[in-house]
Amino acid sequence: MRTLKLSENTKQNLLNDLLKRSPNNYGQYEDIVADIISQVRTKGDEAVFSYTRQFDHCEISAENLLVTREEIEEAFESVGSEFLEVMKRSAENIRRFHEKQLRSSWFDPRPDGTILGMKHLPIATAGVYVPGGKAAYPSSVLMNVIPARVAGVERIIMTTPPGADGKVNPGTLAAAAVAGVNEIYKVGGAQAIAAMAFGTESIPKVDKITGPGNIFVALAKKACFGYVSIDSIAGPSEILVIADETANPRYVAADLLSQAEHDELASAILITTSEELAEKVSEEIDSFLTTLSRRETIQKSLDNYGYILIAQDLDEAVETANEIASEHLEILTKDPFSVMTKIRNAGAIFLGEYSSEPLGDYFAGPNHVLPTNGTAKFFSPLNVDDFMKKTSIISYSRDALEKAHKDIELFAEREGLTAHANSIKVRFE
Repeated sequence: MRTLKLSENTKQNLLNDLLKRSPNNYGQYEDIVADIISQVRTKGDEAVFSYTRQFDHCEISAENLLVTREEIEEAFESVGSEFLEVMKRSAENIRRFHEKQLRSSWFDPRPDGTILGMKHLPIATAGVYVPGGKAAYPSSVLMNVIPARVAGVERIIMTTPPGADGKVNPGTLAAAAVAGVNEIYKVGGAQAIAAMAFGTESIPKVDKITGPGNIFVALAKKACFGYVSIDSIAGPSEILVIADETANPRYVAADLLSQAEHDELASAILITTSEELAEKVSEEIDSFLTTLSRRETIQKSLDNYGYILIAQDLDEAVETANEIASEHLEILTKDPFSVMTKIRNAGAIFLGEYSSEPLGDYFAGPNHVLPTNGTAKFFSPLNVDDFMKKTSIISYSRDALEKAHKDIELFAEREGLTAHANSIKVRFE
């Protein structure tokens, strides 16, 4: 990893470098995705089956599109009872955390005859996309489905690509059953997003689509936004560690590598006030690389987007972290809670040397679907509210409206909307 002294110039160059990873730079694939969406929208199942044959080398029809109970039972056997129990414990932690996010409808009646309120209701149907093949992550199934289930969504469907043998990754199926998915369809890629966005003869239209995917999936979600709601356009994974001289360099190195192994575009950044720690972390990284199974991917990630930055003090480190707005932020300092109070922008914050990032990925309970590419400045982790919709409630008595009607009429007239004004005025003729 390259080691640099932190400065305004260094910071700006780093931010520019990280922005190259943005999904907004996928424009060269947009025409391909637009054509897939158009075909699925007009031809329905026929297009879905054709693209599955073309991209997944699998023959799928209306008869075998839907995953059966027998296939789920087979998946349970395949993953084994030990892993199944781990998934159940993880699911319970995720459920408990998200239940604390639930909010009730509220009404505010006043003596003047005014009643205002907000009605909270879950969306009717949620769609979850889950990648297949090597990128199959049961943990993401739990993280996407359980908040929807806690919100009270009645119908949760999942799409995931089949293998050439027509089967779905058993870990994905087992996690879906644990989380409470209603229906699982064997379709992947942009065609799956289009199918959920517009509906086909076999796949229902949903109200919201969540879940990660490749470039084509990301662009399809972007193109379908507005016809359905989406969670976000996810970029490559990233981790930022703020550490001082008290940090364990072996822990820091291990945590940086935990994200670098995701993808050649993944970003791993250490900001430290200690040059000695920086040197030791670099040495530990070199040592770990000789043993880790995904070392080629890790090495490319570190070469492209790995940095060790030397800050003058923790204030400068925090300022830079807030500018980067990383998906995952670890604070390994003498007083991590004090540093945490100064952080404004991060997807998830991990405090102390025993709160390693994979704890959040798999088990603690907070959602691991997080804003990337600096979007933590204005986006939040996936949560129960993402599966809720809110409706305003307004009720005025005649007396309450009479006190306000001239104000409303004046406002409407100043905007040139005389029919608006008249709608109020006729009630007091």
